[in-house]
This record gives sequence, C-alpha cells and structure tokens, in this order.
Amino acid sequence: MSLWNTQAVRWVKDQYTQSDFEPTRRVWPVGVRLAVMVVLFVLVTGLAAGMRSVAGDNPVLSLLFGAVSVLIALTVYAAAVRFLEQRPVTELDTTDAGSGLRVGTAVGLGLLTATLALIALFGGYGTKGGVSVGGALTVLGMMAGVAVVEELLFRGIVFRLVEELTGTRGAMVISGLLFGGLHLVNSGATVWGALAIAIEGGLMLGAVYAATRSLWMPIGIHFGWNFALSGIFGVTVSGNDDQPTGLLHGVLSGPEAITGGGFGPEAGIFAIVVCTVPTVVFLRLAKRRGRLYTRRQLRSAGTTAAS
Repeated sequence: MSLWNTQAVRWVKDQYTQSDFEPTRRVWPVGVRLAVMVVLFVLVTGLAAGMRSVAGDNPVLSLLFGAVSVLIALTVYAAAVRFLEQRPVTELDTTDAGSGLRVGTAVGLGLLTATLALIALFGGYGTKGGVSVGGALTVLGMMAGVAVVEELLFRGIVFRLVEELTGTRGAMVISGLLFGGLHLVNSGATVWGALAIAIEGGLMLGAVYAATRSLWMPIGIHFGWNFALSGIFGVTVSGNDDQPTGLLHGVLSGPEAITGGGFGPEAGIFAIVVCTVPTVVFLRLAKRRGRLYTRRQLRSAGTTAAS
C-alpha cells in the first residue's frame, strides 16, 4: 500500500475515534453549522443520485456505487462534525455500528413485512412472474446508499441541530415534515403520501435517534424497510415507480386507503398504524432515559445532545 493510501486510511479512521478531542478552534454557531452541513449533504445527495443513475439495473455497479456512496457520506459527515463542532462523532461510534445496524435492519424488515401482511390479509397484495436475484442485489446497493445519506441528512444534521434551537419535540416535527417533503419530488408523489412518510418515517426514525443517540439503528431501520419494500416484495417505494424490479414482482390492488395507490404501501393506513407502535415505544424509552430535551436544557448544558 502506498504512503498516500496509508495516510488516507489513517485519516478516515481518525474521523471516528472516540478518544479525547483537543479543540483547535471555536465551535461554529448552530445556524452556521446547520447551513454548511445541509449544503454539503445536498452535494453528497446529488452525487449519490448520479451514481445510482449510472448503475441503473446493473447489480455489480449498484453494489459498488452503493458502497462508495456510503463511504463518502459517512466520511464527509464525520469530518464536518469534527471540524465545525470540535468533538468526537459519538453518534457514529463504530463500536455501536454492528448491533445498531443488525437490530435496525431486522426491525425495518419486520415492520414492512407486517404492513404487507395486513394488506395481503385484505386482498391487496399479490405477485406475478418469477424471482430476480439480480434485481434484489441491485436494490440492495441502491437502498444502502439511500438509507445512509438520508439518515445523516435528516437525523444527523437536521434533527440534531434543529434540536439545539427548538428542543427534541420541535426537532422531531420539523425534521419529520422535511423528510416527508423530500419525497414530493418523486415521480408518483402525492401530498398525502409525503405526509404519511413524515408521520410513519420521520417521527419514527426521530424517536429512535432520540432514544439511542446513535445513527446506526435509524440507518438500519431505514435500509431494512426500503429493501423489504422494493428488494424483496417488489412494490413501489415512496412514489418511485421506476425503481429496479426486486426479488418478487409485487402487485397491489384494492382501496388506496389500504394499498397506498400509486405512491405505494407507505401511503396506506396500515403503514402508519404499524410504524406508530415503535414510535411510541422509542419515545417512552427516550423519556425514561432522560433524552427528551427542552431548548432551555440544551442551552444550559452548552452542548449538543448527541452523546
């Protein structure tokens, strides 16, 4: 390995170390940090979207570009936090990564499976055609990148920094609405679909982050849900009807209140009901752990609530 590569690897590892941090400059004001990091992640999001477009339906390219998107997003986020906030990136502590991702992915898969089981119970879900392993791998790479980039942006940046300005509850509402609003740009988007995403996804993932103060479990849940939706059961994700075909080719039929119509199951009532359960559970856990902060508490502490 060349000297440059060795130094690059060491620099990346240094971004995630939880050892004592020696500040070298003042911490930037929260508004400046929020603006700078959002701009950075708009660029990262655009880059990741471009790589997904190039990969198309090719499973090898999708897995490769998905991994590259994950690495770029995590490294940019960690470096920005260390530079702008002068602290270790506790919310990406690598010692929590394995368990957080495993549990989160299992939860996401379980929640989506329960949602589609309820839809199928009412005759709203079926399949046609055979299976496509290549399609599932394509979606796997694509959704890994999507989950990481979006969670870093909406929970790692928007939720966490808005929390300093409004407290935890305000951050949940604002980040949730913005998360839902992002999905209005999708090809089959509807206002109701975006609002449903804000409720079932934005609030739930905000509650998970508030309870754990780690980004790994929200990333896992986001990935597990999206991969199950498109990569396994083969139905529309958040109004994106041009996604690669997954393992199965799912067919939705029946009342839109149940199936979500063209937006997909996320706009159906069952998705909201199913995701409300973990939202309540994690909010209660956050309260029990003393992690539902008011603005006054955060200001008096003089620090973020990331740890």
